[in-house]
Amino acid sequence: MASNKVGSWSAMTTSEYLSDSELMARAAAREEAAFVEIYRRRRPSIYRFVLHMTGSEPLAEDITQAVFLALLGKLTAYDPARGTVAAYLVGIARHHLLRHFEQSPAHRSLTEESRDGFSTTPESLVERCDPLAKLSSAEAIETVRRAVLTLPPRYREAVVRCDLEEMSYDEAAAAADCAVGTIRSRLHRGRTLLAKRLSGAKSSPATAAGLPAKRCLV
Repeated sequence: MASNKVGSWSAMTTSEYLSDSELMARAAAREEAAFVEIYRRRRPSIYRFVLHMTGSEPLAEDITQAVFLALLGKLTAYDPARGTVAAYLVGIARHHLLRHFEQSPAHRSLTEESRDGFSTTPESLVERCDPLAKLSSAEAIETVRRAVLTLPPRYREAVVRCDLEEMSYDEAAAAADCAVGTIRSRLHRGRTLLAKRLSGAKSSPATAAGLPAKRCLV
């Protein structure tokens, strides 16, 4: 019994030092410790991505669990030549989000064209946005998060991936199954819309006082 425990501990310890791609290969070979390590390592970023896209903690939890359940059936489908494990998982999450948006009364597809018109965390974006400068940090961050949720989904997705989750253009394009140029275009449009909405935030002390709001550059 003791030897089995030592063997299990050794496998888990070894998994912590493997790359994502190596873990996927081992998980595909039905090595449980490798799958557990992928889950431990990548679950937080998937949860944050879905939370930023939906604004719902319960929904983010449900979709995150669904992503990793789906991964169990897609382990052998992963091809490291096509992108990172992080992008692969976001791609799975994206399919679940598409299904959610299709079922939502306020559905706006991640792929449809829209005429509507941060490093990059909410904290750092707040620091760079003059209209929010006098708000408390917590208020400003919440204002940014609400503004992100008002973006059309295709632009919201690009901002969340590239700015909040700090994915590279290549990773974001692989996850969205589109060209890098498309991601760049969506990100530019998303940042422009976000800057306008933050500049016009009703909760801004400058706006409330009737003072001219400075432009937020992103």
